[in-house]
Amino acid sequence: MLTADDPLPFRPQRVLIAGVTGSGKTTLAGRLATLWSLDHHEIDALFHGENWTPRPSFLDDVRAFASEDRWVTEWQYTSKGTDEIMTPRAQLVVWLDYPWLTVRARLLRRTLSRSILRTEMYNGNVEKPIWQVLSTRDPAQSILAWQTKTRRFWTTQMPLKRERFPHLIIVRLSHPRETERWLRAQAGASGVSIAPPKRRSRDR
Repeated sequence: MLTADDPLPFRPQRVLIAGVTGSGKTTLAGRLATLWSLDHHEIDALFHGENWTPRPSFLDDVRAFASEDRWVTEWQYTSKGTDEIMTPRAQLVVWLDYPWLTVRARLLRRTLSRSILRTEMYNGNVEKPIWQVLSTRDPAQSILAWQTKTRRFWTTQMPLKRERFPHLIIVRLSHPRETERWLRAQAGASGVSIAPPKRRSRDR
């Protein structure tokens, strides 16, 4: 497993971004798409249809983009079958393994912002009213409860994923500052400059 200071052996063409909800997977995926000229497929938008209902074509859509040569996406919905489709094709995993207080604060800011502003995320969906998000501990009803339930998912699953998919190069980043340092290194290796991250209400 590589760190922020280790060079990549080659420039990846197919990338997965791992991390707990609120760590910034979608934002990083977008920045890498720009840096490496990859197509960013936001997997939440493929999964959720109107009114947060699962889209029947989800796995077909995953198969379609996974068969392409250049893409980046968030490593999610493994229980729905994505590991059998996109993970064997991926070359690089960037694991955002941030401190709990960091990802909790990020998710609170994001959830409050898009709930109050009624920010549309994808397919007409908007965040639930903030009182509903804060008043329930049901992970199916509250993104905050979901984050709590899954906070250790990648800590326990990553060793199993490494064993199952030994071809993957995995970069573990333990703080947003490390991510910025790693991105600057990739930009330098590619001979391009990068812009600082923009604060988004949709950060995954």
